[in-house]
Amino acid sequence: MSSSQNSLIPQRIRSFIRRQGRVTQGQQQALDQHWDKYCLDPKADYVFTQVFGRVAPLIVEIGFGNGESLAKMAAANPDSDYIGIEVHRPGVGHLMMLLDQQGISNVRIFCHDAIEIIEQKIADASLAGVHLFFPDPWPKKKHHKRRIVRQSFVELLVRKLEPDGYFHAATDWQNYAESMLTVLSVEPALYNTSSTDDYCERPEYRPLTKFEQRGIRLGHGVWDLIFRKR
Repeated sequence: MSSSQNSLIPQRIRSFIRRQGRVTQGQQQALDQHWDKYCLDPKADYVFTQVFGRVAPLIVEIGFGNGESLAKMAAANPDSDYIGIEVHRPGVGHLMMLLDQQGISNVRIFCHDAIEIIEQKIADASLAGVHLFFPDPWPKKKHHKRRIVRQSFVELLVRKLEPDGYFHAATDWQNYAESMLTVLSVEPALYNTSSTDDYCERPEYRPLTKFEQRGIRLGHGVWDLIFRKR
């Protein structure tokens, strides 16, 4: 990468805008009643085996949106523990509602910048997996520098994943899928699990979202990328 290209990329990845949106009465009630139960303090240090009370594969989801997919995955995979990271409080409140209603105990939440949490609060070589489902694609070319998947992010992944740990990204923007494939493919510490060396079929553990189901009905494409640490 040339120095002129480097100068266009900020040191910190700021891949989101804090648009809080409207918090429903149910979400606010969940935030008020269940924050201490499910949310972790971004200023504190944790040993996650103590947080969950067991030794289990630890998976991080970056930007879980309204949390429905994360809740479904956690309920379907009770032998794994999940850390969800999301900056938008309505989504955090919605996930708390789901966790409480369904009695799901293997999820904890950081309402904070995902890059800071992964850098500062996750031990190296400790993650079985990292999920990034439908991140903001920043479709305008002048905004591509805000996309989260770039060389510095991939280097961070490599540090935090345990041997054979995986990174799974999904997007409905072909241009972003191609960009992610390029960035991930040049990292020697990772290998593509796709049999065709590009995209994977959606694995059963990733639930279809309502948004995704609508897109499929309209003929929109979805691209899944799954890379593992060597």
